[in-house]
Amino acid sequence: MTRHRNPQFEFSGGHLALDFANTVSRRPTPERTEKLNSYQDLIAWGSEAGVLSRREEEGLRRLAVEAPGRGRSTVLDAIELREALFSIFASVAGGRPVPANALSLVNIHLQTAASHAHLIHANDRFQWEWISSEKRLDSLLWPVARAAAELLSSENLDRVRVCASDQCEWLFLDTTKNGRRRWCDMKTCGNRDKARRYYERARGSE
Repeated sequence: MTRHRNPQFEFSGGHLALDFANTVSRRPTPERTEKLNSYQDLIAWGSEAGVLSRREEEGLRRLAVEAPGRGRSTVLDAIELREALFSIFASVAGGRPVPANALSLVNIHLQTAASHAHLIHANDRFQWEWISSEKRLDSLLWPVARAAAELLSSENLDRVRVCASDQCEWLFLDTTKNGRRRWCDMKTCGNRDKARRYYERARGSE
């Protein structure tokens, strides 16, 4: 992944689809903060996530300037996809039924992505390549949809977790040996919970 000097997003999910679902901070609280407020934010995420080449990024920026209305509608589509992904993966992690409407929406995006991909042979290996991705504003969502489908159909699905902090709810892939990771990031949510419990113990001993 390309490192950016001043990153706008965090990538603690351990998987592209989960990181996309995490483009909201403090999801369950009144201080919920939306991070995808414009198409430029969407481009920034794609660039930081490593799903955009420099050529694709430049092409999408030009296209967004030429068609601002389509850019805004793409952001709304992105948010709708993100919420569907969160609903699906949070349901899986919590052992709840997966909402059928959320899965239907992901399938729609997956079908669109599939219609813009083809298989190529390069450097002695086969790989997928997107067709004219710099000419479609919604092309940023194609790798997200495909990544989500791959995770949903993989053995790693039972490793998807929701951060235990009641102020976070970010998704992450638990790759620890014992499978008992609780926090999206120990430096933030983990330490915040430790501080809260210490404060509660200190008050209780007064």
